Amino acid sequence: MNRRLQYLEALEIDAWTPRGGFARTAQLIATPPGNGAAGADTASWDELAAQVRSCTRCGLHATRTQTVFGVGNRRAELMVIGEAPGADEDAQGEPFVGRAGQLLNSILRGMGWPRETVFIANVLKCRPPGNRDPAPEEAASCRPYLQAQIDLVQPRMLLAVGRIAAQNLLATETPIGKLRGHVHRFGAGGIPLVVTYHPAYLLRSPGEKRKVWSDMKLLRAELARARSDTTAPGH
Repeated sequence: MNRRLQYLEALEIDAWTPRGGFARTAQLIATPPGNGAAGADTASWDELAAQVRSCTRCGLHATRTQTVFGVGNRRAELMVIGEAPGADEDAQGEPFVGRAGQLLNSILRGMGWPRETVFIANVLKCRPPGNRDPAPEEAASCRPYLQAQIDLVQPRMLLAVGRIAAQNLLATETPIGKLRGHVHRFGAGGIPLVVTYHPAYLLRSPGEKRKVWSDMKLLRAELARARSDTTAPGH
């Protein structure tokens, strides 16, 4: 099936074909590398995971069932960053495992990035009670853990999923609607970062799914550009 149709089907969007057939809107990129942590510093990962499990930096440690460290390919080209664990994630210890997670998986798979080929983490490693928004001090307490994960993965691209993740990563209060549609830069290394809506929002507002399709095209094109830059002569 055409990749565009696969993606629209994953988002449960009816495909629209212009007269004469639809044009190829972006160059398809090769499938990202498979799961595996060849070359990863396993000791560093284990140490970091242990620090997260025993963390008491903020009050969320008193109400969590367990921490939600992150999951996926530790050498991924794409790192997906969400807001915070929900009830399902708190129970299972893995990010994006509820209905919103299933939709995220479909979105990623439709673009050629099965869940196991990316690394998925959250701004917070513990669930805020009642799924409330993270407090600024909670996000600040967790920030070193997320930064360490980014440093270890060394992704080519970051995808910020939802308003909270985007605003925390970019240190801004700009609404997500204005952050979408642009390639931002994260950290001292200037990692390209794209913003999109949270799948939980899409479950409530399915009419916004087409905007996510646009965000994913931008992400895919930028990742292809990043690959090209690293394989060009002189790199």
